[in-house]
Amino acid sequence: MGLHSGNRVTMKLLPAPANTGIRFRRVDLDGHPEVEARVENVSETNRSTTLAKGNVKIHTVEHVLSTFSGLGVDNAIVELDANEPPIADGSSREYARMVRQVGLALQAEKREPLVLGAPIEIKSGETTISAFPYDGFKISCTSTDKQGRHTQFFSVEISPETWLNELSDARTFCFFEEIEYLIKNGLIKGGSLENAVVIRDDAVLTNEPLRYAEEFVRHKILDIVGDLALIGRPLKAHIVAIKPSHGANCELAKQILAQARKPLIASQTFSPPPAQTEGSSPKVAAASDSTGMDIMEVMKVLPHRYPFLMVDRVLKIEGNKILALKNVTINEVHFQGHFPGHPIMPGVLQLEAMAQVAGIIMLKKLENLGKIAYFMAADSVKWRTPVRPGDTILIDVELTKLRGKLGKATGVCTVDGVVTSEAVVTFVLMDA
Repeated sequence: MGLHSGNRVTMKLLPAPANTGIRFRRVDLDGHPEVEARVENVSETNRSTTLAKGNVKIHTVEHVLSTFSGLGVDNAIVELDANEPPIADGSSREYARMVRQVGLALQAEKREPLVLGAPIEIKSGETTISAFPYDGFKISCTSTDKQGRHTQFFSVEISPETWLNELSDARTFCFFEEIEYLIKNGLIKGGSLENAVVIRDDAVLTNEPLRYAEEFVRHKILDIVGDLALIGRPLKAHIVAIKPSHGANCELAKQILAQARKPLIASQTFSPPPAQTEGSSPKVAAASDSTGMDIMEVMKVLPHRYPFLMVDRVLKIEGNKILALKNVTINEVHFQGHFPGHPIMPGVLQLEAMAQVAGIIMLKKLENLGKIAYFMAADSVKWRTPVRPGDTILIDVELTKLRGKLGKATGVCTVDGVVTSEAVVTFVLMDA
């Protein structure tokens, strides 16, 4: 049963090829849509972490992701016939048993950890969570409630052995006075003493003795491991958290990724275009190429021109995925009226940027050369934070469907790792 939804659910953990990452597959929905376990897909962080892609949602993913990260699993498919994994006993014990029962297989591709280059700190209300450069993965955490009851501290170097022995059995918990709020907000429909520990004043309500002396803070660390798994790579850093939350954990994951991407963006933005020999024609890359495109190459694919070209550079193309950037400057014409003295990039232009990037990945296919991608529809559009002059927008698009002339793609715009907008766009290919 799902903890918050109360839905009955069957979950299967399946192997996956290298470079798949962790994906959640909804087998109860038409087409068996998948949602990648990436921080860009986080849609809600109220008492758990929810992933969404279009209208497809997966709630409470942190315990499953903690299992994969803790045990060193890089690639797997999680099949579900409902919108939330089973809560089991409130810990990751059962998930760990499943993984250990079938064992792990080595894959040939190189495993590249993300090495933190500089400290990062996130503050949100009573929560402070920081990351420091460190040759390993370590988490130090303090957990307490508003009254300072049951204050606990624990610090652990994360490895498959320590995660399994020190964290995996720690159960989720809540304070008795929170239960009414949670129920009124449609949460913990599947909660009981079979899958959670309840703290009432100084009493601990549980159907078995506490599994660790510091079970509460250890479960907080279990959650941090799961939320930071949304980075998509093993992490080398020391995390120091005070009263952590899923929202702060995920924000830290975004900031870590943003820091890691900055050197890549800078080097690609300022590097000269590749030299061409006299008489040679520009290379037309296939959609599977991982190489980027400068502005001259972009204009050979897209028909848009000033002031409506919303892509300055393509950083990479991998299969059906493309990452591009847009440099936002005060010289753009829309800032004259949107708004004088308070310039903000119109959200619809971010949507247009997603559509143009989706068009690039389609129009670079050899069979589509010479065609034009017409923007037809936008669904699940969300504008989250304003974009201002001086910002660099990263536009991350994945082509999810292509049937005949019709295509559909999901797009996410971020600035410094913070999501500014997202949408599902539909377009049709026509002859120029």
